[in-house]
Amino acid sequence: MEEAIRDENVGRALEAVKRNRGAAGIDRMKTTELESHLQAHWEKIRAKLLAGTYVPSPVRRVEIPKPSGGTRMLGIPTVMDRFIQQLLLEVLTPIYEPQFSEHSYGFRPGRSAQDAIKAAQKYVQEGKRFVVDIDIAKFFDAVNHDILMGRIATTIRDKRVLHLIGKFLRRGAMVDGMVEANVEGTPQGGPLSPLLANIYLDALDRELEKRGHAFCRYADDCNIYVGSPSAAERTLASITAWIEKHLRLKVNAAKSGAGRVEERKFLGFRLDREGRIGIAPESIERFKTRVREMWDARQSLTSDQLRDAWLRYVRGWWNYYQLAEERNSIFRLEGWIRRHIRKCFWLRWHSSEGRVRRLRALGVKARLLDLARSSRGAWCMARTVMHSGLSNATLRRYRFLMPSDLAAQ
Repeated sequence: MEEAIRDENVGRALEAVKRNRGAAGIDRMKTTELESHLQAHWEKIRAKLLAGTYVPSPVRRVEIPKPSGGTRMLGIPTVMDRFIQQLLLEVLTPIYEPQFSEHSYGFRPGRSAQDAIKAAQKYVQEGKRFVVDIDIAKFFDAVNHDILMGRIATTIRDKRVLHLIGKFLRRGAMVDGMVEANVEGTPQGGPLSPLLANIYLDALDRELEKRGHAFCRYADDCNIYVGSPSAAERTLASITAWIEKHLRLKVNAAKSGAGRVEERKFLGFRLDREGRIGIAPESIERFKTRVREMWDARQSLTSDQLRDAWLRYVRGWWNYYQLAEERNSIFRLEGWIRRHIRKCFWLRWHSSEGRVRRLRALGVKARLLDLARSSRGAWCMARTVMHSGLSNATLRRYRFLMPSDLAAQ
């Protein structure tokens, strides 16, 4: 605890919380207010931490949509509790990082999903063309507190730190003005939660290493690579039984499975039989859904705001998926994306008079302007007169970049 409250660590934690921003907790304090709050109250908070009497606030419960459908429950701690968790994270990470497996990639400094995919690619290229895909059901909600605290206590002996982590785990959420305590699970939304997840699942890594398996784990998403379908089925059954017995977690039978690598996805990617990296079809479908949403003409945004939001999204998306060697699936969508942009502007120009005026300003020839008065649907018009008015060159001039532009950067 003395390490956690050192001035240098306090400064690092404060900067991290401010940089990460995020929503307010139940007290509605914003990250921008944290520094002034600490200037006024830090000595009192520091004394509580040293005495082991600091009590966290309940989290604010928020539901967010999951990419695969359904919702995930987030627990948003107060900004002060995020700061305290960050203090602990800053001192615990250097202790645990050397202990973690080389096969663990999620929420670790200097490691990424792309590193996990490259490791998986190497296994496939070595001939392990069958994969066991393990998905743990509601992992963050199902972590056993006794098991987790027992694992932490084998390394951390400071009882104030142990008790504080226990308080964060058990504190619960504020729901309709009442506090619902947690009896299991580690709330998602706090800085400490990813590290606690890796501490909990490190036992799985050690078991897989002991068995000599080639595997990659990213948080609760674990893929094991083997050489035959029979080995895959055996491994799935035995590891499922081990997880349920030793970690007291349930493996999601609907999402887990064993098969050829080209039949399964991992972290949004898919490998083919030769180990070439591609983008999983499910990821492409989610991308297409987002395109439709972002170019919905009913949004009350300016053209510049539409464009800037699109560029932020597509750049982030491409930065994640740029590892893909098989890119035809996304390049085939370029024309389709441009058509959605053109459709959006056709609808935003509202009337035939407005469309004629805009298209004339864009240099559309007079003989085509009559098409602006057409009663045909926007999707159809996006292929005709809008293709002339908002040509590829015009879209590029106004910085409506396509994925191929990003890939060339």
